[in-house]
Amino acid sequence: MTEDEARQQLVDGMRALDARGLNRGTSGNLSVRFASGMFVTPSGVTPDRLTSDLMVFVDSDGSVAPGAARPSSEWQMHMGIYQRRADVNAVVHCHARHSTILACAHREIPPLHYMVAVSGGASVPVAPYATFGSEELAEGVVRTLDGRLACLMANHGLIALGPNMPMAMAIAEEIEEQAAVYCGTLAIGGPKLLGDDEMARILKAFGRYGQRLND
Repeated sequence: MTEDEARQQLVDGMRALDARGLNRGTSGNLSVRFASGMFVTPSGVTPDRLTSDLMVFVDSDGSVAPGAARPSSEWQMHMGIYQRRADVNAVVHCHARHSTILACAHREIPPLHYMVAVSGGASVPVAPYATFGSEELAEGVVRTLDGRLACLMANHGLIALGPNMPMAMAIAEEIEEQAAVYCGTLAIGGPKLLGDDEMARILKAFGRYGQRLND
C-alpha cells in the first residue's frame, strides 16, 4: 500500500462509517499500519471535511511531522495495538449506537448467535472505563482484546481490528449488528445462549469459513 492509498483509505473509511450509521460527527477514528508507524485520522474533523492530506503519520515513538494536523486523541490506543499485535494492520473505533448502549451499561455481548465469533472469541468483552485519549484507556483496551478482534469500551464505544481496513470495517459492522440483536432480545426476556462446546466448534469452523482473512 502506498502512502496515498493509506491516506485515502482512512478518508473513505470515515465517510463509510458515517454513511452506514456506525458513527456520527467528529467521534470515532481509524488507522492503518504504515512503515515504522501508522496513519491515523486527525482530531476534530467531520467526515465531509476530511481530505487525504489531513491524515497524520505517527511514528512508533509518537512523533509527528512539523506542521501536521493533530492526530486523533486516541492515537495511543491505536499505536499500542500495533505494537502488541503483529496480525493487525487496521483499527476501527466508532460510536455505533447499540454497541455504545451496551458499553454504557458495561454489558458484554454474550454467545447468543454464531456470528459473535467474528470477534475472535465466544463473547465480546467490555474494556474498563478510562478517560478518552489517556494511556490508561489504551492499556485497558489492549489487555481486554487479548488476541480478539473486537471489544466494547465502557461508557465509550466499539473497537475492531483486522489484517486490513475492509476486514476491520466488516467486523465493526457485524459486532454492531450483534449488539442490536442482543438489545432486542433483552426487551423480550433475554437470549438463550449457545453453549461453550458449540462456540468452540464455531470458532474452529470460522478458521475454515469463506476466504482467508489475509487474502
